[in-house]
Amino acid sequence: MSHGHDQQQEQHAIGIAFFLNLFFSILEITGGLLTNSIAIISDALHDFGDSLALGLSFILQKYSNRAGNAKYSYGYRRYSILAAVINSIILLTGSGFIMRAAIPRLLDPVKPHAEGMFLLAIVGIAFNGAAVLQLRRGKTLNIRVVSLHLIEDILGWVATLIVSLILLFTDWYILDPILSIAITVYIIYHVMTNLIQSLRVFLQTVPDNIDTAALEAKFQRIPKVRSVHHTHVWTLDGVNHVLTTHVVVDQGTSLSEVIAIKSQLKHIAYEMHCEHVTLEIEYGDEDCSMNHENCEHD
Repeated sequence: MSHGHDQQQEQHAIGIAFFLNLFFSILEITGGLLTNSIAIISDALHDFGDSLALGLSFILQKYSNRAGNAKYSYGYRRYSILAAVINSIILLTGSGFIMRAAIPRLLDPVKPHAEGMFLLAIVGIAFNGAAVLQLRRGKTLNIRVVSLHLIEDILGWVATLIVSLILLFTDWYILDPILSIAITVYIIYHVMTNLIQSLRVFLQTVPDNIDTAALEAKFQRIPKVRSVHHTHVWTLDGVNHVLTTHVVVDQGTSLSEVIAIKSQLKHIAYEMHCEHVTLEIEYGDEDCSMNHENCEHD
């Protein structure tokens, strides 16, 4: 399956997940107010935030599929990461409002409508489960962030289902705000983790699955390669990476041998999802073309 087809599938999946989540969010907010459950209202606001995130993801994911041009030479892949950052900020903001509403109820618990909570929990698991199935094959960081949000929603509804069953037979009303706070803390933790990952992409850190020293060592095992230096690896969107490096070959290496070496280097790079590969071949003691202290031959 081609990369372009994968992107179209991801975009289509986001669109379906968006409409599923938006419809249920409206239903959920209404149900939360009717059942007087802060746990459901907190999850409703979280779901509504997910709906906004999915809508934004749909727009920016489509934009990120554009080909490169004179201004964006690598294309628009980073727009999907921008969506992940904005989505994280939306969820963190919503979580703050939920904590503000839930904490006072610890001191003064309010009786929720347990039967309504139970029914909404079942519907919530079904709707969010359908949305997750739409996104299950996504690979980009943006898709992973959105999928994580929806999986968290399912876990939250499972917890709501259990609490509602307990409240059907007890008067432990404090469980409602406790559940709300627990869900919110869990969301904040994971959102912060994904926000840090997204910011690392913007800061062009080396992808977690690539060890630059090990990569250079692998390059140097190729016959006729004397040394490798000035190697840089960064990622466009958390999936597709960029690699540049200087490779020093033996002085007498022929043109055909250089072509074969470049082919082997690119094969290794492509196995690590390096989509854009730039190789500078240098002979023996040839002066490195960059004034940089790290640009030295072994």
